[in-house]
Amino acid sequence: MSFAARSPWIVHYDGSSCNGCDIEVAACLTPRYDLERFGAINAGNPKHADLLLITGAVNRQNREAIRAIYAQMGDPKVVVAVGVCAANGNIFRDCYNTLGGASAAVPVDVYVPGCAARPEAIIEGVIRATEILTEKARRKVRGQT
Repeated sequence: MSFAARSPWIVHYDGSSCNGCDIEVAACLTPRYDLERFGAINAGNPKHADLLLITGAVNRQNREAIRAIYAQMGDPKVVVAVGVCAANGNIFRDCYNTLGGASAAVPVDVYVPGCAARPEAIIEGVIRATEILTEKARRKVRGQT
């Protein structure tokens, strides 16, 4: 098992949202759901992170912040859009400054459905993201893109 599969480090960014998904992301760290049992570690620094969890819609003010966080992450990296706001903007999509979901700023690998996304769905998304991260690491070792 690769290092990425054993210990994905996560950095979380909240775009413009109602914070419902953020509360559910925090719930994933409680003893009831215990995301860390899968080896996931909440990183405070994007330079140490493998996974970028984005909640909320992307707007003109936060697009560059999301891109900067993404650029600071080492390769390979995976982006997880948590909730329908991060998927497509949801109720904020018609606002004057909203550009859409996370894909308006960075490439998204995993979409977690829900409004707000359930902790079980978030954990499933992180597990799927870890699988993708492992595959990206294998391709990188082989010299593939």
